[in-house]
Amino acid sequence: MLKDKNIVLAVTGSIAAYKMANVASALVKQHANVTVMMTKNATNFINPITFETLTGNKCLVDTFDRNFQYSVEHISLANSADVVLIAPATANVIAKLACGLADDMLTTTVLACKCKKIVSPAMNTNMFENPITQDNIEKLKHYGFEIIEPDSGRLACGDVGAGKLPAEDVLLSYIYKEVLYRKDLAGKKVLITAGPTVESIDPVRFISNHSTGKMGYALARVCAYRGADVELVSGRCAIPKPSFVNVTDVLSAEDMFEAVKDRYKQADIVIMAAAVADYTPETVADNKIKKKEGDLSLSFKRTKDILSFVGENKSPGQFVCGFAMETEDLVDNAKGKLTRKNADMIVANSLRDKGAGFATDTNIVTIITKDDVKKLEIMSKDDISVRIIDEIISRM
Repeated sequence: MLKDKNIVLAVTGSIAAYKMANVASALVKQHANVTVMMTKNATNFINPITFETLTGNKCLVDTFDRNFQYSVEHISLANSADVVLIAPATANVIAKLACGLADDMLTTTVLACKCKKIVSPAMNTNMFENPITQDNIEKLKHYGFEIIEPDSGRLACGDVGAGKLPAEDVLLSYIYKEVLYRKDLAGKKVLITAGPTVESIDPVRFISNHSTGKMGYALARVCAYRGADVELVSGRCAIPKPSFVNVTDVLSAEDMFEAVKDRYKQADIVIMAAAVADYTPETVADNKIKKKEGDLSLSFKRTKDILSFVGENKSPGQFVCGFAMETEDLVDNAKGKLTRKNADMIVANSLRDKGAGFATDTNIVTIITKDDVKKLEIMSKDDISVRIIDEIISRM
């Protein structure tokens, strides 16, 4: 996924430095070329040999170390880097970078880099909230550095508050956003629905489906990584929310309809990936519940058709994509849905295909437009999302 990408990790003297071993390992597993730089203070918390073992590259600490092939090392590294992550970033190093001080290998290299520079502060709460530190962080933002807000919680010193280095997957998401994809959705607004709806029978019981939201969340994540401004309307899901996405949580089909109705006009692309119930039980007051020999009989009403509403009311130039899950006649049924809903694309899959459908990390889909039918082989939902977005962009 990150083949031919050169990523520099700049580690400073914080107890949280140990987390960066996992970050380096994860990047190497994605085939990135990872180089780690450390301040001398950072070596008191984690040994450079750890990073050298994980990355296969020399860990750089001393600006004047002669134990490498001749080059002006900090310049050659700065020129080759696709992104630099300074994490954990101490108040001291943040102050140096904000003032343009370059007195060690790390600060010298970072100041020489023209690529994106991402800073993840980690320190005592009082140090983080100190106006001087906040001014220095604002200076870095002014100069184009991206800042990852620290987490709050119990710190190593025993204090409770802001200053924790975020989890490794959060740090990785910032790197992925920067280097994974070209930013061909920059300036575009994308609205996506994902997950199941929950339809209440009474205050205790409800009807739902097996959707986990993985496909919709993958689409939201890929769109955000490609530069889009993403609105995600999500049913109840048990998976982490995608980073860099504005999420609106809903429960019922009616909730989802109202959320989409309020937002779809502002979107350039609308992707309806949620598993929305076609019917919902009548309200508790009107519901006729009859118990006969253990059976529960309910009356239902049809829910509002969100995809049809968007298709019928879409603006000129707006692209609408729906999803269809079928058990038979997949292409014919999906083509019919494409026409009935006035959509521009339908992504169809079958519950009968092994490795497709709900709760899997993979999927097998067929992309259907008015003039084309394209079946994709089994692949991860992230990879399928990339293909879906490629198809949408090519038709806009």
